[in-house]
Amino acid sequence: MKKSMIILIGLLIGFTSQAQQIDYYLDSGYIAEGYDVTEYFNNKAVEGSKKYVTTYDGAKYKFSTQGNLDKFKANPSKYVPQYGGYCAYALATNGKKVDADPETFEIRDGKLFMFYNSWGRNTLKSWKKEGPTTLKPKADKNWENVKYKS
Repeated sequence: MKKSMIILIGLLIGFTSQAQQIDYYLDSGYIAEGYDVTEYFNNKAVEGSKKYVTTYDGAKYKFSTQGNLDKFKANPSKYVPQYGGYCAYALATNGKKVDADPETFEIRDGKLFMFYNSWGRNTLKSWKKEGPTTLKPKADKNWENVKYKS
């Protein structure tokens, strides 16, 4: 194969993968506004440190300890927030990406879900009241339509 053809194929692959980059909610440059995603699985919202940072799938993460960073690196897909860290309730009910509060979360079926909580509106309460088993499939479907950067 000619060298120019190989370069063209490489460029096309690069453009294709770049076009398919998931749009993560990265307020302040980090997933979950820099909170340690592994600590959510201990039912705690703990701020991460700039001393313990990694990047996964194009998104930056902070951790509160080296041990938590190592835990994440060993199994990152376990800790990545659903729906790119956007509000699960908003995705379910209106199909839109809405900011999430890093201290408003739920672990359900071994997955991390984040929620909007501001101005007297806590969507985690609405999520629980209206029923996650009904809302989650809607959020899953809507996420497929909006998950990539435009």
